[in-house]
Amino acid sequence: MSSDSTVDRESGGADDDGWRIRRSGADLGRLGETESIFALGNGWVGWRGNLDEGAPYGMPGSYLNGFYEQRELTYPEDGYAFPKRADTVVSAQNAALVRLWVTGPNGVPDAAGGGSGPGGVVPAAGSVPAAGVVPAAGGVPGVGGVSGGEPLDVRTGTLHDHERVLDLRAGVVERRTDWASPAGHRVRILSTRLVSLPRRPVAAVRYVVEAVDAPVDVRVCSDLLANERVPERSDDPRAASVIHGPLTAEARRANGLDGALVHRTDRSGQRVAVAVAHQVAAPDGFATEADCAPDRFRVAVTGRLHPGDRLELTKFAAYECARVGNASPDELADLVVAEADAARAEGFAGLLAAQRAALDAAWATADVVLDGDPELQQAVRFAVFHLLQSGRPDGDRTIPAKGLTGNGYDGQVLWDTEGYVLPVLTYLAPEVARSALRWRHAHLPEARERAAELRLAGAAFPWRTIGGRECSGYWPAGSAGLHVNADIADAVLRYVAATDDQEFLAGPGVDLLMETARLWHRFGHWSDDGAFHLHGVTGPDEYTALVDDNLFTNLMARRNLRGAADAAERHPQAAARLRVDPGEIAGWRAAADAMFVPYDRKRGVHQQAAGFTEQPEWDFANTGPDEYPLLLHYPYLELYRRQVIKQADLVLAMLRCAGEFTAAEKARNFAYYAARTVRDSSLSASPQAVLAAEVGHLDLAYDLFAETALQDLTDLGDKSADGLHLASLAGAWLVVAQGFGGLRDDAGVLSFDPRLPRRLRRVAFSLRWRGHRLRVTLTRDGACYELPDAGPGDAVDVLHHGERLRVSGNAPVTRPLPPLPDPGPEPPSPPGRRPASR
Repeated sequence: MSSDSTVDRESGGADDDGWRIRRSGADLGRLGETESIFALGNGWVGWRGNLDEGAPYGMPGSYLNGFYEQRELTYPEDGYAFPKRADTVVSAQNAALVRLWVTGPNGVPDAAGGGSGPGGVVPAAGSVPAAGVVPAAGGVPGVGGVSGGEPLDVRTGTLHDHERVLDLRAGVVERRTDWASPAGHRVRILSTRLVSLPRRPVAAVRYVVEAVDAPVDVRVCSDLLANERVPERSDDPRAASVIHGPLTAEARRANGLDGALVHRTDRSGQRVAVAVAHQVAAPDGFATEADCAPDRFRVAVTGRLHPGDRLELTKFAAYECARVGNASPDELADLVVAEADAARAEGFAGLLAAQRAALDAAWATADVVLDGDPELQQAVRFAVFHLLQSGRPDGDRTIPAKGLTGNGYDGQVLWDTEGYVLPVLTYLAPEVARSALRWRHAHLPEARERAAELRLAGAAFPWRTIGGRECSGYWPAGSAGLHVNADIADAVLRYVAATDDQEFLAGPGVDLLMETARLWHRFGHWSDDGAFHLHGVTGPDEYTALVDDNLFTNLMARRNLRGAADAAERHPQAAARLRVDPGEIAGWRAAADAMFVPYDRKRGVHQQAAGFTEQPEWDFANTGPDEYPLLLHYPYLELYRRQVIKQADLVLAMLRCAGEFTAAEKARNFAYYAARTVRDSSLSASPQAVLAAEVGHLDLAYDLFAETALQDLTDLGDKSADGLHLASLAGAWLVVAQGFGGLRDDAGVLSFDPRLPRRLRRVAFSLRWRGHRLRVTLTRDGACYELPDAGPGDAVDVLHHGERLRVSGNAPVTRPLPPLPDPGPEPPSPPGRRPASR
C-alpha cells in the first residue's frame, strides 16, 4: 500500500491551474495537517477534513462559531484578578461521518470472520462506545466491532488509489478511493463535501460506492454522532485543552431517514442542535433502516452492488446553537429540521451551484495572480480561500486564531484577528470585517468589567477568549498585553477609512474607540519632563514581557487616542451618550502628542522598549538548531532579559504606523532587529517581509513571503495539525499588497510604492475602497491602476511613489516603477534562522 503526500504544483493547466490542493496516498504520517488543510467552513459551521469514515484520524472536529465549554483554571499560587475559568472549543455533533462495510456475495464473510448477512450487523442503539478510538483492522472505526463485514480502512487491504482534492473555486473537498478489502473485495468510493457559504447552518456530503470487478455486498451507514473522543495533543503549552464528553443529551428525533439530536453544555450554558436529512439512490434490492440513540442517529443502507452499479447517499446537515435560556430543545430542533429539509429541497447540485456562485463573486476581488512561481501562486490562493470561509457578513461573529479548522489555542480569539486577518478582510470582504468588529462591541460589557477589575478606566479587551471574558491564566499577556485594545481600535479606523461606513463609526465604532482610549489615558503616566509613558506592558514580542514604553504599544495607543478624539468631535451625540466631554477629548490629544518614543541615539535605532538595546545579547553561537522554539527549551527568566525576539514587534510598528519613521530609520531599525528575531511565531514572517521589501531587500522579502504563505501547506512550524494559522495565511496577502504593492493606508489615503521581485513577471491583486474595486497590476513595464467595475464618473484617488493619481472608470492609469536605491548588504539573521532561499 503506497503512501505519499503531494501538493499540486501545476499552474496554467485547464484543470489544475493553481486552484486545487491535492493529497495522494494514505498520508498516515500527516493526518492532522491534512485534516486542517482540507477543513471547510462558512464562518458559522466548520468541518475538519477528516476521512468520511472517521478513522484513521489526527483529530476529529465539527465546530460552531462561538460554541464552547468552560473549564476551571487553577494556579499553584493564586492572585487577584486571575481568571477562574477558561473557554475551550468543543465539537458539536458530527454529521460528516459516512462509513462503509463490505463482504463477499451471499453473505460470505471476509477475513475479519463472522457474519450473518450482507454487510454485517450494526450494534444496537445505545451501544456506541467512545468515538475516535482507532481500532485494530477489522473493527468499525469509532463505533465498536461488527461481527461480519470489513470496514473501509485505508490502513488495511490494498489501496489501489486514494486522493483528496480541495477545490478552491468550487469550495468543496472531493475524495476518490479505490480499495480492496483484505479478502479481495474491491470497491470505488467517490465523495464530495461542502459547507455552504450562502446557507449559514448547512453542510452536506454526497457519498458514492461502486463495485469494481465483481459483485460485492455493502452496508453504508450515515452517522450523526455526539461526544467523539478528542485525543490529547501533546505537552506543548500551546496545545489545546481537551474536555471529554462535553455534551449532555437533551432531545432526539427520528422521522424515516431524517433525524436530529439536541445537546447542551453544563458550564457555558449553551444548547446545540443538529439535524440530518437524506437522499438515497440505489439499485433494486437495497434496504434502508434508521436507529436513534441519545448520542447517535444512524441511517444504514444495505444491498448488493454489481460492476457498473452505484449506490449514492447524500446527507444534508443543519447546525444551530443558542444560550440555554434563549431557545428550548424543541425550538432548536424545529429550526435545524427545517433548514435540513430546505437544503434537501434545493438539492446537492443546487448547493454546489450556489457555492460556486458565491466564490466566483468573492474571487472577483480576492484573487491574486503571481506569474513566475506556481507553488506560491497556489499557496496564496489557498491562504485567501481559508480567509474567505473563516467569517460571515451576517450576525456578530468573529474569527478565532485557528478559524474553524482545529482546536488550537482552545479555539480562542486572540489579537491575531484584528492585527492580521481584519486588515485583509477589510479590503476583500468588508462586511465580514464589520461583523467581527460588531462582535467585539457586543462584548464591550465584559471588557468594561475587566478594566474595572484591573483598576483601569474604559474597557480592557481580553488577550484570549471565546465568550468575551479573559481566559489567559498567563498574566504577563492576559493582563499586561494591553495592546489588544489598540489593535481593535486600529481595525476600526482602517475599516472606516476603507468603507466610509459612518453609520458603523457613529455606533459601535465610537464606543470601541472611546472606551479603549479611556484605558490608555488612565493607564499612562506623566513624567517630570512632560512625556506620557506606558509602563509595565507586554508588546507583540512574547520573549520580552512587562516592559516600559514598548514602542509598538505606545505608537498604537497614540493612534487610538487621536482616532477617538477625532471620532468624538465628528459625532458629538455619540460622545455625549458616553459622557465624553471636551476636557476628556483634550486630555486624549495631549497624551497622544506627548507619547514617549524610546530611541537609542548611540546605536541610531529605535528601542523596542525603553532600555531594550542595552540588555545582554542572546548567545546564538551556543544555541543549537534543535533548541527552537526557544520557549520550549529556555526559562522565561532568560528570554525576558536578553535581546532575543520571538516575533516582529518594532518592525510591526513600522508597518502599522508607517508615518512615524523616516526611510533611513526604517532601514536601520530593520537591520538591527532582523539580527535578533528568531521567528518562533508564525506572526513574524509577513511584517518582516513587508519591511524588507520597503527598504529594498527584495530577495529576503520573497523568502519571508514563501515562509508565511507555505506555513500550513508544508507545516513549517509543525503546528498545523491542530488548525491553520489564519494570521500567517493573512500575511501572505499582506505581503503581496503591502510588500510588493507598497500599499499603506495608515493616514486614510491609499498609497502605493510598488516593487516587483525578480522571480515574478507579474503581480496582480484587487481591493475594495469606498465601494469600488481597485485593481493593481505590476509588471516590469510599470504599475497599472484601474476600476474594472466603475462607471465613467467614478474615481478613486491614490498615491504612486508620492505622485497623486486619479483613477476613474474611463481608463486605467499606468506609471513606471522607479529604480530601487541600493539597500546595501542583506542584514544578517540569527544563525540558522534565515528563511529558506527560493
